Amino acid sequence: MKPPAWIRIALVVAVFAAYAPVARYDFVDYDDDEYVVQNVHVRRGVTLPGVTWAFTHAHSANWHPVTWLSHMVDCQLFGLAPGPHHVVSVALHALTAVVLLGVLARATGAPWPSAFVAFLFALHPLRVESVAWVAERKDVLAGLFWMLTLAAYVAWVQRGGRWRWALVVVAFAFGLMAKPMVVTLPFVLLLLDWWPLGRFASRSPAALVWEKIPLVVLALADGVATILAQRAGGAIASLASVPVATRIANALVSYVAYVRLLVWPADLAVFYPRRALAPWEIAGAAAILVAVSAVAVRARRRAPWALVGWLWYVVTLLPVIGLVQVGEQARADRFTYVPEIGLAIVAAWGGCALLPRVVRPLAATAVLVVLTVLTRRQVAVWENGITLFGHALAVTDGSYVAETNLGVALVAAGRPDDAMAHELAALRLRPDDAKTHVNVGLLLAARGDRTGAAEHYQAALARDPGYATAHYDFGLLLAEDGRLDEAIAEYRAALRIDPDYARAWTNLGWALAAAGRLEEAVGAYRRAIDVDPELAVAHNNLGVALENLGRIDDAIAAYAEGTRLLPAEPQAHFNLAAVLAANGRAAEAIPHLETVVRLRPDAADAHAALAAACAAAGRFPEAVAAGERAYALALAGGRDDLATTVRDRLAAYRAGRPAP
Repeated sequence: MKPPAWIRIALVVAVFAAYAPVARYDFVDYDDDEYVVQNVHVRRGVTLPGVTWAFTHAHSANWHPVTWLSHMVDCQLFGLAPGPHHVVSVALHALTAVVLLGVLARATGAPWPSAFVAFLFALHPLRVESVAWVAERKDVLAGLFWMLTLAAYVAWVQRGGRWRWALVVVAFAFGLMAKPMVVTLPFVLLLLDWWPLGRFASRSPAALVWEKIPLVVLALADGVATILAQRAGGAIASLASVPVATRIANALVSYVAYVRLLVWPADLAVFYPRRALAPWEIAGAAAILVAVSAVAVRARRRAPWALVGWLWYVVTLLPVIGLVQVGEQARADRFTYVPEIGLAIVAAWGGCALLPRVVRPLAATAVLVVLTVLTRRQVAVWENGITLFGHALAVTDGSYVAETNLGVALVAAGRPDDAMAHELAALRLRPDDAKTHVNVGLLLAARGDRTGAAEHYQAALARDPGYATAHYDFGLLLAEDGRLDEAIAEYRAALRIDPDYARAWTNLGWALAAAGRLEEAVGAYRRAIDVDPELAVAHNNLGVALENLGRIDDAIAAYAEGTRLLPAEPQAHFNLAAVLAANGRAAEAIPHLETVVRLRPDAADAHAALAAACAAAGRFPEAVAAGERAYALALAGGRDDLATTVRDRLAAYRAGRPAP
């Protein structure tokens, strides 16, 4: 039975109302940089090289090309304005809920319980992490393709047709390429065959399994690709660091914890640190799981939805329950995006079985109103890094991830002293965390404690020699101290780890140029530009190197590209104007110098250069005006040598001739 149109409209309106604040939220410095803000492949929008990279490279320890393409489309349409990125995620989430509603209603013939499941899915606070976090776009995409696969499958079962089966395979493949957690979907299709589709009555279990073999093959292939990507990215914890017994214990407790959070969604956090579990917690969780499973099995004939919903929950959580430990979290709200639909099915059909008909709409409305209020409150947590990680610290204990990321957010907000307190707290919790050592090093360097900064960079590299950022930041420190050969070695180490590290290529070029190795510097700058054509500093530095090599036309082209990319950067305009004026193209230099003095009206050198260019172009009244301004600024700034030079030139300008 098809649900009324007004229910679908109400569902979409409710989702956008609950998530409306995200339209004004920024990116958070927690994976959003790797996925969008600093990802040179994504930032360019939809390009052939970008699409090729998405399908051929594993990045951030994952292979999910559909997710990358989604972010590329956003950047193509909206650039790096964060609000639209957030709104797109909300829209995808709303669409996922609408498709879920349609699938369940069509498969079960029960539109009202289906509507409750869809609203519960859409408005529960556990969804906020997946929807409000731009880097978790993969969750909503995978959820959408999951629902589209179900829709195609139900249509194929009910109406047949090879093309409908092809849609099942294609939608499933797209889901896998959005997030590998979709691998359990073939099993869920088998559950749906039992209830509500009732296919076990007319076909053998073996036949139902056999028809899904193409999907299983796709799932296995994606699983292998995912494991290889995560191993290459160092994301999978070893058995030595997280023993099997610890993983099993955490999995048992997490299964029960997720159910508790569904019923009582309090103290939600972006990161839940692992902790030592008491034996009674482990035994209690195991007992609960066994008991619930036994009840669901015993009730399978009179209440098939209970077993289907429970197995949906248990099986779809398996890839992320921690038996294969990826990351350091004990659990994560985002992992429930699809699994808890199974529990919502149990709640909806169980409510219909237990509650009188007159009570059901009132109870459902009350539950959904409360959840909407809680979701709106949880959305506010994601406003920025300070609110996000500050909240995580308030509701969890011993979260070094929250401490160190709160420190990063405080630095961005101009509060370095507060940031240092949190970074040091993170180090006390996790002394071997390389990222935190780098963060402390950056703060110490900003304070002028270069020795202390170097010690922390070296500590980071001792703990994680493959940390490209640590090599890069240490290289910056060494270069600033004039230790160019050592800086070059650190930059090269960073680039061996991450060949697409555009800023490392740029700073390698700077260090090579400072060491007099100009041709090598040009090569490094060009490599930076190949990686990130919009990195203005690389174009400007390339111009400097080319000018010093006497390749003037190439230098002018490089400077011009730098000014195009950074039209409000005075130095880029000044460099271009200087080389133009020095090579007899004063008239072309004038607009750039006018831009410089507009951006920096108190820059005496810029006014002096503008005066000289105007005089060389025969525009003597303008030369006099700029020269007088330069003279006054030089005197006011105590720059007597410049004032004397400009005074002598002014005599020539007033006489209608360029200065000698």
